[in-house]
Amino acid sequence: MEEKHMQSVLIDLLRKDNIRLWTEPFVSDLQKIQELAQKYVLVTEFTLEEVISTLESIRADTSRKDEGNKEFKETAVASLELHLPKTAESKKRKVHLKTKLDITAQELKKRISEEYGYTHFNLIMPGKILSPGRRLDEQNVKNNSKIMVHVVSSEQEKKEMLKEEEKKRQQDEGWQRTQKGFQILSERDGSEDPATTPFLEIADQKGNPLQIPDSERKALILAMGFHERGRALMKKRNHSAALSHLVEADEQFNKCNSALLNTVDNYAVLQLDVVWCYQALQQLECLNDARQRLERAEECFKRCYGEQQSRLRQIKGHTGGEDVLFLRLYLLQSLLAYHDGKKNQAFNKLRNVEELYGQLCLDPEKMGLLMTLGFSEQEARLGLRACRGDVEAAERLISQRKKEREELKEQEREKRRRRLQDINTLVELGFSKRDAAKALHQTRGDVNKAYGVLLDGAEAQSSDREKKLDQLLALGFQVDMADSALRIMGYDVVQATKMLLDNQGVVPPDLLSPSPPSSSSEEPSTSSDSTASGSSRQDEELVNEVLEDIPRHEEDYLDLTLDEEKELMITPNQKENNLTFIHHSS
Repeated sequence: MEEKHMQSVLIDLLRKDNIRLWTEPFVSDLQKIQELAQKYVLVTEFTLEEVISTLESIRADTSRKDEGNKEFKETAVASLELHLPKTAESKKRKVHLKTKLDITAQELKKRISEEYGYTHFNLIMPGKILSPGRRLDEQNVKNNSKIMVHVVSSEQEKKEMLKEEEKKRQQDEGWQRTQKGFQILSERDGSEDPATTPFLEIADQKGNPLQIPDSERKALILAMGFHERGRALMKKRNHSAALSHLVEADEQFNKCNSALLNTVDNYAVLQLDVVWCYQALQQLECLNDARQRLERAEECFKRCYGEQQSRLRQIKGHTGGEDVLFLRLYLLQSLLAYHDGKKNQAFNKLRNVEELYGQLCLDPEKMGLLMTLGFSEQEARLGLRACRGDVEAAERLISQRKKEREELKEQEREKRRRRLQDINTLVELGFSKRDAAKALHQTRGDVNKAYGVLLDGAEAQSSDREKKLDQLLALGFQVDMADSALRIMGYDVVQATKMLLDNQGVVPPDLLSPSPPSSSSEEPSTSSDSTASGSSRQDEELVNEVLEDIPRHEEDYLDLTLDEEKELMITPNQKENNLTFIHHSS
């Protein structure tokens, strides 16, 4: 396991130095290997013998992989690295097996059973158990993938198979419901009554809606929605399901304007959350991605908060609450530095973590005092951290925040009252409620401009109807029959013509309505109303489900209990054992 760690560190050094051990002069000149080993001894704290042995192992493995990659390209036969169970004779057994990837995991298990004699076992890749009924390539098994053979009892194998399949089904279903729910919300523009049709707005820290292009608004709603769902799953320590939501959030954020992302901390927090899931799932294959994400997070924090958090202090008046984000950032950086063999850097980062942890741990008496004043545990924790433990300042800050939230709610209620009043005014002028709402939304609540939009639309619609009526009259149909046919067929000229031709130029009596032609103030109806109603109920269920994941407090992402962080903040010896276990699971 320590050998695995050394190999990872030396591979990173070789990449940085752009050195290829499988090429000259390293292939034929042993002295060059020894010179390189002496150089790396100085920066890794490994012995010379360990470095030489590991470099030789890397060269042999790389040569084998090159040959395997060539074979895979030519024949589609992959080489898998199997880690077999330990035996009394060998501490570890690593073998390579060649196979096509279009076979199921069950077929691979059968072959392993025949060649190595195991009866009941699971095939494990980092973070997951391979499902027997699915193909290898469908489960992201690739050429040179590493797979652990984990021996279990017959009954245990069955239980784990069923458990894994059910877990995967639930995760897939949950992801799809989240996607559908926020997709529905992203399509809503707020033109309908928010009391019956909820919609989401993108707002700044003050609650002011941002005016951004519609396509970017939709991507942001999906990105922030998937992020919130992922965070909700992280709180339950369901990191596997959380990760799939966070990765989707990342893809949606990348569709947004980079200038916008540079001014908010959402994107940086997402990068931290993804890497936190990596460490929780012990996904060593994601180390390079983790480094890049932490670099992006740190750079984004600097741009968003300013140097020494000066911009943040100017906007909010305090910076204590955001310290939890830096604690998590430094802790993850410490773990990566340790894995890279940079122990001094790792311990320096860990000291920063311990210092922040001491500042962020709150006095229970102070928490209790604020809660006796009627504040929630979350409000008390966020307030004390923001004010760095000052109870009186925290009380003033929490009270001010509650007052600001109430003012925002009152502004929203007043905005809704004015909107409904303006809609009623336009309806009284003969326009439909739906058209009035859309026009007001389009003109950002200006009733006079909305009236102009509706007039223009009515004139255009009237002109279009007259043109279609003229087309039917030109075919020789009577005015009243042509007009009725157009109304019944939703002003579809082709369908209206077909109806009249099929009925000798008249509209069937059973389709005629005694009521006069519809005016612009009447709401349209379709034959698919019942189907739409059923679909609408399903949509509302999905929307209500995803809305539950959106926190009521705007700083919920800063409300960390630090329980998980405390578990990782352990002594160096314990930390080394923990990382060694991670290596084993890979």
